[in-house]
Amino acid sequence: MAAMEQRDMDTDQRTDAQVRSELTRKGHLAFNWEDLDELTLPSGIRTRMYRVGMPDEDGSPTVFKVYYPPNCKVEAHTHECNYTEILLEGSQRVGATWHRAGDVRIGLANRGYGPLVAGPEGATVLFMFADGRWPAVTIGNNDGSTLGSEVISEHFARKNRQSA
Repeated sequence: MAAMEQRDMDTDQRTDAQVRSELTRKGHLAFNWEDLDELTLPSGIRTRMYRVGMPDEDGSPTVFKVYYPPNCKVEAHTHECNYTEILLEGSQRVGATWHRAGDVRIGLANRGYGPLVAGPEGATVLFMFADGRWPAVTIGNNDGSTLGSEVISEHFARKNRQSA
């Protein structure tokens, strides 16, 4: 993912209405990660995401592929739904424990974890959230500045408003 070129964020990924229409008509949808908008967060983290099932239904699971640059730190936080993650490439420390490619973590809703620190080679992680309540929630004295959830949420809200 490190070699990916930045693409026009407003023209790549289909809107929720377009995905709903195609799924309703055909019953399935196939695409490549490269077909999804790549967002670069203020921390340098790059992410792409999609919803399993209808994209505009809050109960639809949400999947993210995230690249953390070398030594990138994300503050401790939680999510309002259960999730799992698979470390695809690199290494990442979660709290005091280092994880390597192939490791799987499962987390329960509203249980804090972190901070996250990418290893010297960075880390690519696949996240699967049980539903649409994926935005990170700050815990403790953290201010949310390393999370970037609002950047992702605002991008897709804007994209869907523009197509309406």
